[in-house]
Amino acid sequence: MDYSQFGSMIPELIVLGIFMLVFLFDTFSNENGKKILTPFTTVLFGLGTIAIWVVPACGEMVFGGMYINDTATNAIKAILNIGVFIVFLQSAKWVDSDEVAIRKGEFYELILVTLFGMYLMVSARHFLLFIIGLESASLPLAALVAFNKRHYESHEAAIKYIMTAVFSSAILLVGLSFVYAFSGGSLYFNDLAFTISQGEMSGLLLVALAFVIAGIGFKLSLVPFHLWTADVYQGAPTAITSYLSVVSKGAAAFAFFVIFVQCFGAVYSDAWEWMMYAVIILTITVGNLFAIRQKNMKRFMAFSSISQAGYIMLGAMAADGLGLAAMLFYILINKISNLGAFAVITTIEENAGKLNMDDYNGLHKTNPWLSFAMTLAMFSLAGIPPFAGFFSKILIFTSVTGSNSWALYMLVLIALINTIISLYYYLLVVKAMWISPEEPKIGSFRTATSQRVALWLCVAGIVFFGIVPYIYQYCYDAVQNSLALLSIF
Repeated sequence: MDYSQFGSMIPELIVLGIFMLVFLFDTFSNENGKKILTPFTTVLFGLGTIAIWVVPACGEMVFGGMYINDTATNAIKAILNIGVFIVFLQSAKWVDSDEVAIRKGEFYELILVTLFGMYLMVSARHFLLFIIGLESASLPLAALVAFNKRHYESHEAAIKYIMTAVFSSAILLVGLSFVYAFSGGSLYFNDLAFTISQGEMSGLLLVALAFVIAGIGFKLSLVPFHLWTADVYQGAPTAITSYLSVVSKGAAAFAFFVIFVQCFGAVYSDAWEWMMYAVIILTITVGNLFAIRQKNMKRFMAFSSISQAGYIMLGAMAADGLGLAAMLFYILINKISNLGAFAVITTIEENAGKLNMDDYNGLHKTNPWLSFAMTLAMFSLAGIPPFAGFFSKILIFTSVTGSNSWALYMLVLIALINTIISLYYYLLVVKAMWISPEEPKIGSFRTATSQRVALWLCVAGIVFFGIVPYIYQYCYDAVQNSLALLSIF
């Protein structure tokens, strides 16, 4: 084997390097040294994120065509890193608390392992490497969900997550066994695409498609594979919930796009287009309708993220470069908006112990800046102009309607109607904070410095990312310059 091929895995090597430094620092430092583990890891990861943005992607397939790091995959990795960096800032106070401090090294190490697995998922061009990445990203998350050792809800959430993850992985592997049989004994994306383009539609291929959609649908919380989401989000530590809600979904959405467009693109209109119509409509609608009924803020955000996953999948229905660019931009904006909301939820939970929406009544009287930040996050998630979420929805809708298909027009119409429903329940939070006549249940408090930095980074992104064209242009150029993906379109 030519070891120079590892030079193409610069993002993965950066994450592994950070992991090793954090592991060694945590293992060999004394008690005084461990007190600076949190800032050490956060600063180191921030530098690594900048390096991934700056270092150009090689764009070559290596390891026999199993792996590629081109401009599009490099872009999604950089977007994932932004989310992880904000999660590190949000969780700094919780990680340094008496209950968790002794295990904070494990927290960072598990997060970095899951991120490494997501990197492999998005760069895989062979189903074996994809499965390795998927499991590397999924299994450590079960440990993270159960991180609060003394909380029964955390244990229950971890059991639900691991059982559902195992079941979904089994379904995915069964589907891939059909793919292997159909392709004549190959798990390469290109080989499968060639076999499908030369053959005819078969029942085996339809079953394989359904099983693969179900397996990846679990990671994305697509309906009807979403039943684990609300319970896991509620039981997991809030820092882990914010990580689950945005970072893992971004990697799964990108991998879904590549697999279905590159491998199964030849049967788009004959097979999986109609499967995905039903899944997307159900995901957006069920997520919205159940979000209206929620009072616990973590369950509320769980169903909100389910609905947002449906909007992200609209980019896959475009099945072209414009759709992927819009998907990348939507993932980034959704990540910033969700993490902004979770920054407020985390701060209030840690300082006041409140997680119920009714507890937010009159919040502006005691914590006006938190109310302001949460309002911007809700407006962005709802798609209210001029915030970034409005432009991300416009771009994702525009990408889908460019194909002159009446079915896609109907899909966008249903999504637009659901946007009105989502506006209602997002404004319930705003109403509680600003309009409710009740006296505030949450007293005034000072937010930790790291949480303030995370919060204002999210606010800046919500305000400026929608009006700064460079952000979307970066996503579009990354897709257009991607040598591997250009062959798809």
